[in-house]
Amino acid sequence: MDLAIAGKKAIVCAASKGLGKACAVSLAREGVDVTICARTPETVEATAAEIRALGGGKVTAIACDITSEEGRQMVLQHCPEPDILINNAGGPPSGDFRDWDRDTWIRALDANMLTPIFLIKATVDGMMARKFGRIINITSSAVKAPIEVLGLSNGARAGLTGFVAGIARKTVASNVTINGILPGPFDTDRLRGSFRAAAQKTGRPAEDLAAERAAANPAGRFGQASEFGELCAYLCSAQAGYITGQNILIDGGHFPGTL
Repeated sequence: MDLAIAGKKAIVCAASKGLGKACAVSLAREGVDVTICARTPETVEATAAEIRALGGGKVTAIACDITSEEGRQMVLQHCPEPDILINNAGGPPSGDFRDWDRDTWIRALDANMLTPIFLIKATVDGMMARKFGRIINITSSAVKAPIEVLGLSNGARAGLTGFVAGIARKTVASNVTINGILPGPFDTDRLRGSFRAAAQKTGRPAEDLAAERAAANPAGRFGQASEFGELCAYLCSAQAGYITGQNILIDGGHFPGTL
């Protein structure tokens, strides 16, 4: 299927690896010019080179902290009129809410709620004026099924989801859609790191812990980042203009609900 977005411009946040990178790869392959950002210069430049080698749209790499005003301005200077915005940030740490002070909460909210809101604020009016816009917020399956030890993520991402629900029905008449993609377990560096940390605590091999977790999923495996990227690209397509305000779970069937 031709997604009819060749020549469009996209900002993809936290795109040096994992799900953000997969979104950038899928969009670039469709001919979208992508501006990717991440904190580490060497990593984001290496990712940009890798995507360029695949062919497709132009790739610009920006090393910055997208959760800061300075970082957001750097990205917007390089791509001031994006047609596509992919909001993404690493999840906050797990733990017991009794141990989290106000500064911890503010960091989580800055990364996973306020930064996406500020980027939407900076770009949505231009999208509406041009009569095309696709905004994707990469959140978490925890929005549907909160995870006890991920209270910071539960709160911040649910807050973003509630905010988007209030504006996504206002923008769609101008062909600007805003949706969330809620990943379950994907085979990424972050997931592998969590198994290594669990292995240190339990004394069990990380490989065994990972195999058990994968087997417990109805799909019998973890998701591949490329699968996530392809879903993202479709939701950014011209054909997806009738989908807005939705939170699409991609988790191999792990969530047991009907809605």
